[in-house]
Amino acid sequence: MIDVLLRKGRQVLDDPVLRRWLLERFFFRTPGEPDFVAHRPPYLGDGWSGLAPEEPRASFPELTAPPLRAPVEIPLPGETVRIEPGREAEAFDRPFADTETLLALHRFAWVPLMGDAASPALVAALWRAWAERFPVPSADWPWHPYTAAERAVNILSFARRHGLPAGAARLLAAHGPAIAERLEYFGDHHSSNHLSNNGRGLYLLGLALGLPRCAELGARILTGEAARIFRPSGILREGSSHYHLLLTRNYAEAWLAARTHHAPEEDALRAIAARALKVVPPLVLPGGMPLIGDISPDCPPAFLDGLHGGEGGWVSRLDADSRAAFAVLRAECGDFDAGLLAADGWLRADFGPWSGLWHASPEGWSCMPGHGHQDCGGFELHHEGEPVIVDPGRGAYGDEGEAALYRSSRVHSLLSLDGADPYPPNRPYYDPSFRARIGGPSPALIREPDGVVLRHAGFVRMGRGAGAVTRRWRFHREGLSLNDAVEGTGTHTVLRRLVTPLEVKAIPSGAVLRGAHRSYRLTTNRPVTLHPVTRWTAYGQGAPATAIEIEAPVRLPWTSSLALEAL
Repeated sequence: MIDVLLRKGRQVLDDPVLRRWLLERFFFRTPGEPDFVAHRPPYLGDGWSGLAPEEPRASFPELTAPPLRAPVEIPLPGETVRIEPGREAEAFDRPFADTETLLALHRFAWVPLMGDAASPALVAALWRAWAERFPVPSADWPWHPYTAAERAVNILSFARRHGLPAGAARLLAAHGPAIAERLEYFGDHHSSNHLSNNGRGLYLLGLALGLPRCAELGARILTGEAARIFRPSGILREGSSHYHLLLTRNYAEAWLAARTHHAPEEDALRAIAARALKVVPPLVLPGGMPLIGDISPDCPPAFLDGLHGGEGGWVSRLDADSRAAFAVLRAECGDFDAGLLAADGWLRADFGPWSGLWHASPEGWSCMPGHGHQDCGGFELHHEGEPVIVDPGRGAYGDEGEAALYRSSRVHSLLSLDGADPYPPNRPYYDPSFRARIGGPSPALIREPDGVVLRHAGFVRMGRGAGAVTRRWRFHREGLSLNDAVEGTGTHTVLRRLVTPLEVKAIPSGAVLRGAHRSYRLTTNRPVTLHPVTRWTAYGQGAPATAIEIEAPVRLPWTSSLALEAL
């Protein structure tokens, strides 16, 4: 209790916007947290009171497997765990530095990632060890609703190929009421994509085991949540490119299950999946998909490559009929609306050999709850298929240390003023009118014939003469200029940063970036400093990168420019 109070106290001391909100609340000038009934989404109706247990009506062949005879390594987020024959239970008893590693073990998230290497012997041994230790639903981590949903989906997917372990059907059926009892709904202002995943688990579980009430509840949640978590363009509202792929996969998977079982919600789920799938191609640049925002620990980004082409990863685990149906959906979902996507905070633009993806949350503030970062105006830029300027992503969750650093603006390719993030930390209880008073007009991402323009007023909240920011990227065949303007008055410190995965050498006029086939000259009007950072490629996995920074005290209003040219 004391730790909680100390943490809350530090938040108030460190956050002037939170202090202002508390003052406005004290004088009833801004509304408080909206009323809600925890675990009970309103679209389920006032009379909904939970999910009664159901006996499985569908059966799977029983999994027959010999004992595990040789050690096996299983991939978990941020760590690989060695499973020793006869000592499988020890995996569930050992401590982990990262809770996400522990949860992935309980979710059996490693099963689809290992593919055929997840042998019946391995899965049977670890399922038996898990079932002996956690046979009864509880409020502990092993039965957290998101974890229970993921576990059910992963085990049932494996069972379609190999059969179910003895006694697993009844224990899996118990997952339905356990998930339903603790649905992750805490009001619209504090409910993330987890609730839709609760619905996915219930739906796939209900269809696979013949639990009609479970499937019906899952369908209602899936369709209800789709209207809430996706923006008008079809993009997930949470500010993460990887999470958009993950939720697209989830809805495609639910649609394919509805199609297999001739379920009445097949058309509705197909439409949701198609809408989300339509905006996947613009997120993928020629050199790969920028990992903007958080990277989910559920699976590495490469596992979802099949969503934008080919048949690898998740797509390869589908049966032949479902794989063919998904390929048709992917081909038929149509072109994305570039204007609508830009209004929703994501702008994809190609200029000759240059391809870029820009991100600015439509409200400026990172979506709460969500997986976005302090990256207003952050961008990734590829030249002839080579990543030149990148978004670093984030390698782990947390509010301190490196996890907090990679969520902040301090490692993103953007402009900052006086060391501040572009927007304040968001809080779920801030209402839209309060955010508008603090953050000013919504940011604008605009595509022009030869470039891109970003305008935002996030720094105005700081006072002291801070004004709006305008950044203009202007492209020509061999390069681009980046022209910056900051309105306002007084002396301030402006820092511009570019993050690159390429080898970098500082020179008097800026820096030279050396790529695989081309080099690039960055020309600046002030000396640069170089700092090592990590470009995260999956949860807990990254590669070296460099932050190039140009920092100087300036007097506002101020303008300056950078140039980047392929040599």
